[in-house]
Amino acid sequence: MTLLAIETSCDETSVAVVRAGRIRSNVVSSQIELHAAYGGVVPELAAREHLRNLIPVTQAALRDAGVEVAELDAVAATQGPGLASALMVGFKAAQAIAFVRRKPFVGIHHHEAHLYSPWISGSPAQARFDEFQPNVSLIVSGGHTMLVHVAAELKHRVLGGTIDDAAGECFDKTGKLMGLAYPAGAEIDRLAGQGNPKAFNFPRPLLNDPNDDFSFSGLKTSVRYFLRDHPRLLDDAQVLGDFGASVQAAIVEVLVTKTIRAAKRLGVRWVTASGGVTCNRALRDELTRVCGRSGLSLRLAEKSLCTDNAAMIGILAERKLLAGAAGDGFDADIMPGWQLA
Repeated sequence: MTLLAIETSCDETSVAVVRAGRIRSNVVSSQIELHAAYGGVVPELAAREHLRNLIPVTQAALRDAGVEVAELDAVAATQGPGLASALMVGFKAAQAIAFVRRKPFVGIHHHEAHLYSPWISGSPAQARFDEFQPNVSLIVSGGHTMLVHVAAELKHRVLGGTIDDAAGECFDKTGKLMGLAYPAGAEIDRLAGQGNPKAFNFPRPLLNDPNDDFSFSGLKTSVRYFLRDHPRLLDDAQVLGDFGASVQAAIVEVLVTKTIRAAKRLGVRWVTASGGVTCNRALRDELTRVCGRSGLSLRLAEKSLCTDNAAMIGILAERKLLAGAAGDGFDADIMPGWQLA
């Protein structure tokens, strides 16, 4: 099966071609520089850029894959969640291609695709579902943080999620308070590599609560008040690194502790992690360390598949079709607030 997938849920235009579980191409056009001037994603600008970029990105994906439109067997796109105006561009374009070619169309839940991205590896990248194991999956991105029990392929249930601010939001908002440019998460990661994570003691929200939910608004508020009371603190470069490392350590400890606790409670032997914040070096290192100490196997999504990308959308769509899914009708619509069940 040769499948074209489109992802436009936020500020990255991505198109991929998947064939028989192998990623033949995965082109991503980022809008970070455009939105940096505003300190965050502006939905109207994101949609406009998707409209501008979608055709050339699609052409590049087909060219890189060595595939003609006539060879496509199916088309997929992110249906939700995401920014409504951004989702609309890719979803309707994918529906149009499928309609014209009289091919099946599949709308994909963005977070469900993240669940399976850790099982894509190698060069060329290929889905390794023959290696799939029941697992507890941590999905951690700019807008969402959740734990999911994946009992079998295409069978999962959400254990807990974000009550207020997600981990990625906490990174970005903390970075803004520190005077860092958007997106601040990557810059905090860089600064933290030169800092002392024990220099400042920040709260670990819900760390000892028995549930699987996450809350980072209290940590963000603590950072705001701390900086208000120490306005000149970050003038020193070393202190800036220490501060970033300390905030990062608080976030990472919560994420790792709750993930490992859920895995042990459910008796699974595997942990997976995906989403944009999974690019964070401290999170990857700490998950690796604690899983090893706890006797758990770990699969981390490759960094190129952690951020928004069409490849994971295409891989999941192909698996659904091969499992007998009928696909979606051409009257299907976007679902910006779609909750993972």
